[in-house]
Amino acid sequence: MALWVKNGNEWSVYKDVQLGLFAMFMVLQDAVENMRIIEKETIDAVLKYDELIEALRQVFQSAFTMPVRHHHFYQNAEGIENTLILMPSWTDTYIGIKQVVVAPENHRKNLPAIHALYTLLDAVTGEFLVQMDAAGLTSRRTACTSALAASYLAREDSKTLLIVGGGKVAQHLVQAHSVVRQYDQILIWTRNATKGVELVSSLQQAGFSKVAYADNLEEAVGRADVISCATLSHEPLVKGEWIKAGTHLDLIGSHTPKTREVDDMAILKSSIFVDSRAGALHETGELAIPIASGILDPNSIKGDIKELCCGEIRGRSSLEEITLFKSAGLAIEDLAAALLVYQHVI
Repeated sequence: MALWVKNGNEWSVYKDVQLGLFAMFMVLQDAVENMRIIEKETIDAVLKYDELIEALRQVFQSAFTMPVRHHHFYQNAEGIENTLILMPSWTDTYIGIKQVVVAPENHRKNLPAIHALYTLLDAVTGEFLVQMDAAGLTSRRTACTSALAASYLAREDSKTLLIVGGGKVAQHLVQAHSVVRQYDQILIWTRNATKGVELVSSLQQAGFSKVAYADNLEEAVGRADVISCATLSHEPLVKGEWIKAGTHLDLIGSHTPKTREVDDMAILKSSIFVDSRAGALHETGELAIPIASGILDPNSIKGDIKELCCGEIRGRSSLEEITLFKSAGLAIEDLAAALLVYQHVI
């Protein structure tokens, strides 16, 4: 069997395996050409913090499948090792796949180190529905998962929120956490004071008049009821001896097995919850390092975010308890966020 196809003034013949590949290409080309692309500006406009927190709660209470994320390390043409990360998840109606490339030397080209794209498909028909910018999607769902955990673990009377870090996620943390607790004061601390002051100014312009910059991290930690850390620090920034009774620690950074944001004392003083045991215990130095040194027994982990949302475990058990939530990031969170965007724009 053969198929003749005209391309301009020339004809090409496709036989056997070539015919199958050609047909596959045509199907994929048609799917891509008809697929809608959703830009970051649209995502920012439609993805509201309160709606996303509730969407995350609902997805954790539902049935879903989430394989372990794929990490593939490859050497590029310049001899630099980059990382390809694939994060699939699905329900009986939708499939989502986040594709991420981490290129650590991109700063030399004035390019972001991380490029990410999210693809949403119909699980019944297999149709490609939309693709969207995954950077903004990830920042918002990360902050909202953090706030969702705090709704179970932070004291109801929490009045002071401290954000440690001034990156892209930090501004979302302020807004997401303000949905689940009513704060009288919000403090920002960054290693680069100029960056921190700029973030404070940006948040004040957005209507958060109670935000202020903290010059002294130790003092800020001692005052805070909720501490949310989102940094790329290799060494602990927050010390357990600074943390008062009743505090909730929310740890987002240190997403490699060799980095951490709090010390051993903070780990020892805390009741620990995670987004998933598979990710948080092995992929993050926050827990992997104290487990390896014998400081932390992995069996002492109180539970995960799904168990909290489903009421299978208790969250905070007393006013004096120090709670800690460690997030490594889950593919199902991306799917929940992407579906919310999709439902707004279709």
